Amino acid sequence: MYFAQSRSPSTSDRQLIEAAGHIAVIAIERTRAAEALRRSEAYLAEAQRLSRTGSFGWNVATGELVWPEETFRIVGYDRETKPTLDLLFQRMQPEDVPFVREIINRATREGTDLDFDHRLTMPDGLVKYVHVVAHARRDTPSNREFVGAVSDVTATKQAAERHEGDQRQIRRIIDAIPQHIVVLGPEGETLYANQVVLDYTGLTLEESQGEAFRVRVFHPDDVARVRDERRKALAHGAPFALEQRARRHDGQYRWFMIRYNPLWDEQGHLLRWYATGTDIDDHKHAEERMHNENLALREEIDRTSMFEEIVGSSEALRTVLRHVAHVAPTEATVLILGETGTGKELIARAIHKRSHRATRAFIRVNCAAIPPALIASELFGHEKGAFTGALQRRLGRFEAAHGGTIFLDEIGDLPAETQIALLRVLQEREFERIGSNQPIAVDVRVLAATNRDLQADVAAGTFRQDLWYRLNVFPIQLPALRERVEDIPLLVEYLIERYATRAGKKIRTISKQTLALFQAYDWPGNIRELQNVIERAVILCASDTFAVEESWLQREAPLRAGPAVSLVAARAEHERALIEAALSECRGRVSGPAAADARIENQSPGHSPPAIQNAPGRLTPPAQASRRWETSSAVCSWRMPADVHPLRSGVRHVGSVCPTAAPAPRTIVPIMGADPSAIADLSALPFPRSANTSTVYEWSHSCTSSCRQRSQTAQRPGKRQRR
Repeated sequence: MYFAQSRSPSTSDRQLIEAAGHIAVIAIERTRAAEALRRSEAYLAEAQRLSRTGSFGWNVATGELVWPEETFRIVGYDRETKPTLDLLFQRMQPEDVPFVREIINRATREGTDLDFDHRLTMPDGLVKYVHVVAHARRDTPSNREFVGAVSDVTATKQAAERHEGDQRQIRRIIDAIPQHIVVLGPEGETLYANQVVLDYTGLTLEESQGEAFRVRVFHPDDVARVRDERRKALAHGAPFALEQRARRHDGQYRWFMIRYNPLWDEQGHLLRWYATGTDIDDHKHAEERMHNENLALREEIDRTSMFEEIVGSSEALRTVLRHVAHVAPTEATVLILGETGTGKELIARAIHKRSHRATRAFIRVNCAAIPPALIASELFGHEKGAFTGALQRRLGRFEAAHGGTIFLDEIGDLPAETQIALLRVLQEREFERIGSNQPIAVDVRVLAATNRDLQADVAAGTFRQDLWYRLNVFPIQLPALRERVEDIPLLVEYLIERYATRAGKKIRTISKQTLALFQAYDWPGNIRELQNVIERAVILCASDTFAVEESWLQREAPLRAGPAVSLVAARAEHERALIEAALSECRGRVSGPAAADARIENQSPGHSPPAIQNAPGRLTPPAQASRRWETSSAVCSWRMPADVHPLRSGVRHVGSVCPTAAPAPRTIVPIMGADPSAIADLSALPFPRSANTSTVYEWSHSCTSSCRQRSQTAQRPGKRQRR
């Protein structure tokens, strides 16, 4: 306020100044509000342009429409144009007009919100996809308005159409694949099945997406199993496969191998499961046929192989089979005894088959067929470099039989050092490879067999007594064929069929004379001999009647049943008998014209001993010989030069030793009834010369002092005496 002269403002002046100030403040606030509104409208317009979304307002009673700039741009009209519904319908695709009118009429009538899509045709011919959403509101009870938004969704629609086109193309490709394909959701629900699946099942796509799809298609016996296995596998999210049967549209079930593979996004979220089914019905039936053929083949093998079936019904054989049935389920060590050819390995296999180890290995070892120097390596294996030629580690038979059964045939022929190792296996269930000091635990059942008298071997010192006790837990004595004569007709019929089938012949009858001849024969070779005779007869048989020549079965005295005796042992036994007989006839006199030595020489032409005085070499027991008191008989043993001959009436030959090698093991057999002084005199007798060897002899006599005196001395010309 301005005055020409200075003065103090009056009350009215102050009121006027305050009113002007208020007006200025209001004007400033309005200016700021208008600026903020313009800024907001600009933001809104920019946002609508970027999002391609315009707003609108529509008064139903007056028909007035309010469009912002973006809405005009979307519908393709200038801002000078007054917007109406008729202008909108003119731009709309004719196919969409009835649909849109119906929606608008229902919304105005019922007061519901609007939400629909339609298409607009632009002046340049382009088609836009528009999405409309609006909210109904009332200003007054009789006046209804709609406030909403219009979005240009052309790009989204086109992308969706392209995606749908791609999906259709992918589906056509999948449908063309001659394999069953099903797409599953993350939880295993069916999303899509290709045409091959639909054609196979006879269902529609909608039916395949239902909950009852699996119940309708899968075999009733597989539903529960597949559901449980599938649920567990889906929870892990890893690929898996299932075998199941699926029902075809004609009601037939076929086997399928279904492989499930997951699809993950970049964030590690599970998106889909793709299941592909391969028809394996023919493969399954082929496996089943092969299984049945294998069973039939095994039955045929069991029927045609002597090692897979036990033939006979005699009481002796039934007793053996009862023992087999009792001991097979246990872990007991079994010792199978019997003559050669009685089927000891067959019984061992029967025990293995009826044990819980039947599915594991059955390892057979013939202890007599392996050289003594290699038996330990064969049984227990060796390390690389354990001996010359051990170029790599080798596993033994016990390791190969781990978890199963090992059958030690001809157990009586095991060397002494191997017997000790076997005893450790039986006692402690562990062993060491040759060249290693690390014990190896083994879980194996031991079955052993022999045709020897092990008790006699124990008494002779050739078989360990403690090993005998370990092996003899459950002995089974197999009867000889002559002890089960009633089984011979069955065995003959069985073997004839076996060899006739192999030779391609038809043999229908068996000669009664032949059968009687078989039953009367002693069969020292037991079933093996019977088998060989029948095989030879089948080869020579020219008719359908089986017969053998009587000359094939010579009636000889049956061999003494008992353990097999080696040639060396038999020779030693024969020499012992000669010496004892000579001593008995000479009343114990060893030297002289009518003594035992002359008698033995007369029984052995080519060995005529010269006079004692003229002997070129003499050997007398040295007075300084070391002595050790052991048992009840005095035994004096010494090593003599190779140019002397043993006195057969009182000295036993026990082995020859090469000067450059270690002495061989010797067995001392006392010769009863000889006088020690006589033996000392006889030691001066001459003996034949043999180059480069020294020969060990022994003599013995009875004594009442309950002792045995053993003296051993080696004498070589020019060499130091060796014990």
